[in-house]
Amino acid sequence: MKKFAAFLMAALLLAACASFGLAEDITLDVIIAQYGPNTQNWFLGDGMDGSNFVKKFEEANPGVKLNLEVVSWNDLATVVSTRISNNNAPDILNIDTFAQYANEGLLLPVSDYCPDELFADFFPSFIEQSVIDGVCWAVPDLASARALYYNADILAEAGVEVPTTWAELEDACQAILDAFGGEVYPWGVDMTTDEGQAAFAYYAWGNGGGFVDADGNWTVNSEANVEALNFALGLVEKGYTNPNPATQTRYDLQDMFGAGKLAMVIAPNSLPTYIESKGYSGVNYAVADIPHNEGATSSSVGVMDRIMAFKDDSAPDQAARNEAIGKFLTFFYDPANYVGWVSMEDFLPAVNSAVGELVAANPSFEAWLNVLGGCQFYPTAKAEWNDVKQGVINVEQSALTGGDVKAGLDELQAQITK
Repeated sequence: MKKFAAFLMAALLLAACASFGLAEDITLDVIIAQYGPNTQNWFLGDGMDGSNFVKKFEEANPGVKLNLEVVSWNDLATVVSTRISNNNAPDILNIDTFAQYANEGLLLPVSDYCPDELFADFFPSFIEQSVIDGVCWAVPDLASARALYYNADILAEAGVEVPTTWAELEDACQAILDAFGGEVYPWGVDMTTDEGQAAFAYYAWGNGGGFVDADGNWTVNSEANVEALNFALGLVEKGYTNPNPATQTRYDLQDMFGAGKLAMVIAPNSLPTYIESKGYSGVNYAVADIPHNEGATSSSVGVMDRIMAFKDDSAPDQAARNEAIGKFLTFFYDPANYVGWVSMEDFLPAVNSAVGELVAANPSFEAWLNVLGGCQFYPTAKAEWNDVKQGVINVEQSALTGGDVKAGLDELQAQITK
């Protein structure tokens, strides 16, 4: 009889909860990009080393559950596309691009779920990269900046200073070849499907060109861009670079640099961590601005990834869902969590509140924050960006086997502006 009474009481309580609108726990589907070997453990670890973001979040936010999956960058776009095709988009997505989802009407405006205090904490220059027609569709996850790393010992033995202009770069490359022969590649070039768009940016921006003009119009076939890409390809043709720019990614170049086989490479601020993690030692390296053409200025490439939220018209309580997404963001960007996330792979922060702790832990962060302040970013807010990104890579790879740069860029320009 007591068991029946207890059962009856539980049923009455459940009915009462339902009648008063006390909903079940909200479960958010979250997809996170895999940035490195530590990402999985940081989000979903066993907690023995203080990891497991999901567990900590759920303990701090009763009523909200996370169904979180870490996906490799190689598979991320395909996984998301498949989920969308099956009407199963994630609630929260961490990825680099956003415009295609926003233009298809799939995303929630950030103002629907991001608390005002947190929104004000983001660097404005980062937020601007996710705005279309005055509406912000994503918030920055983290960032990295690129600069020139050089092997100081190799340059000293070759008798050259760090190059600041393209002419000085060619002179330095020739001097390194003369001093080391085939033992050292002077300059690293990555025109692969992984980072070919970055190579285009390094040289185009260093020649006063770029993907778009001051009004945001596509200008991929500008005279400055044609000259810039031909210069880069000339470095390859003269034997100043790694032998296979179409297949050797930036990770291959970073391995060559760490092993002392590459004198100069443009790489992100995380290169020191990469070198250390791979066990390379004895490389006396330093950082400088990316060389540019005479009359132009040096410009670093800023790379920023994002967090965005998808619409879910089937959610029974939209306000509660939006609030839960806001709780996720608030907890993620709390310095107690976010500083560990960013510093884990030596990324740069997207919120002001994390800067103090990061600089205190690693003073070199401050110099990189200054570099980031002068960065140019890819025009990812434009719907055609994915086509442009792949298009410039195609032009580069075609040119590496004899294709004409101007003809290729002219064709790409026509395709994206028709």
